[in-house]
Amino acid sequence: MNELIWASASSLAGMIRERRVSAVEVVAALLSRIEQVNGELNAVVQLAAQRARTEAETADAQLARGAARGPLHGVPITIKDSLDTAGIVSTGGTTGRREFVPDHDATVIRRLRDAGAIILGKTNTPELTLARGFETDNEVYGRTNNPFDVARTSGGSSGGAAAIIAAGGSPLDIGSDTGGSIRVPAHCCGITGLRPTSGRVPRTGHIVPYGLGSLDSLTTLGPMARAVEDLALTLPVISGVDWRDPAVVPLPLGNPGEVDCSGLRVAFFVDNGIVTPTAETAAAVERVANALSGGSGAPALVALVDESRPAAVPRTMEVFSRLWSTYAPGWRAKLLQRAGTPPDAGTSAPDPDNRGPATRHALADLDEELATYRTDMLAFIEQYDAIVCPVCAYPALPHGGSEEHGSAFAYTMAVNLTGWPVVVVRAGTSPEGLPIGIQIVARPWHEHIALALAAQLEAVLGAWPRPSIGPRDRRSAFEPGDPTPAHSLRP
Repeated sequence: MNELIWASASSLAGMIRERRVSAVEVVAALLSRIEQVNGELNAVVQLAAQRARTEAETADAQLARGAARGPLHGVPITIKDSLDTAGIVSTGGTTGRREFVPDHDATVIRRLRDAGAIILGKTNTPELTLARGFETDNEVYGRTNNPFDVARTSGGSSGGAAAIIAAGGSPLDIGSDTGGSIRVPAHCCGITGLRPTSGRVPRTGHIVPYGLGSLDSLTTLGPMARAVEDLALTLPVISGVDWRDPAVVPLPLGNPGEVDCSGLRVAFFVDNGIVTPTAETAAAVERVANALSGGSGAPALVALVDESRPAAVPRTMEVFSRLWSTYAPGWRAKLLQRAGTPPDAGTSAPDPDNRGPATRHALADLDEELATYRTDMLAFIEQYDAIVCPVCAYPALPHGGSEEHGSAFAYTMAVNLTGWPVVVVRAGTSPEGLPIGIQIVARPWHEHIALALAAQLEAVLGAWPRPSIGPRDRRSAFEPGDPTPAHSLRP
């Protein structure tokens, strides 16, 4: 079983396709692992155990007939609870949808299932994905813990996804990212994640939909996994026009396998001028810059490495806060209303800097400021192919400790303001044994560049310690019926 639970989705797909292991065996191994660790993590909040077993049997029978469905044939995965999954309770973390069972899959879920993926269950998210202090907690399922230290946050809002992937209960999940909600959990839990270019992946069927005005380009969906190869495998499956999300652009994807990294120009910075990171975080960024430049006597991976920071970056928190305080309270209230959650019962983060209704001139000034920020960032990245920087100023903080450190997350917010693609990979460890990730930011629509660099760094930096989380309560995770509310396992 150990081989299966720690294998990448790409490896599992190959083993299943070559009939070296059955989909039934892989589903059983992952369900067993979820049973072992979920009592401590509270990461998987709904299980579709029997459905997954049945679909695995079907997948094996199809393969026996030579009828593989796609690149993820027979591979079990989990899905963040902010995405609609037909036949499985999909709450979005809000009490008004506590028992909501969608009739249709979100676009990305349908595409994954068409590619052969098997849904094991849903992973925890804060209400409406609006994490207080990037913490994954809500009134429906409660709080998710970090597999490296259960007293610490797993990050938010894709904290359930990151925690169960890091703990070996799933090889792949789909997260969402509005201010860093894929990248912060990946950083906190020591996995990898991709925030694609805004407009690359349809958001149809996500709790935070399209059509949010000036906030619209902040949110996108992307894969999370333990291996960069799984991000590259999944992105083509979920990308492209669905004729529903009007922001999606029909632009071809590049191939990471065809990128010659030796010709790339990379900038890096350690401090964004807002919050200085820990010494270990700075060392992780410098370790990556050193690996790229060949500073340790190894061959250089890229053509040029400059220590340089976009001039707009120190303005990130100011611009993001103004944008959020102006637009977010209104659409948060609308989303709660749609979900059937009373406004005073919602736990999603109201804006702490709500300045009230903005005048027409203030709105025009804000939109102009956002455009100026994006223009300044574009002028910088014209000189480079990628930027390397921290994900956050700190590793995973103790539960409840993140909210007072909101500015520490401005490193991810900068990318949401631009809408650019970015991959997170682990590059260090804190004195407490916590993972430290770094961001690899690429030009818009150049996911293949970020993925190619991430794969190179993943190989150079080598393997990292796995979390030591293990079984304490061996009671059965599954009750009769399907889907099963896995949150009932919480101590």
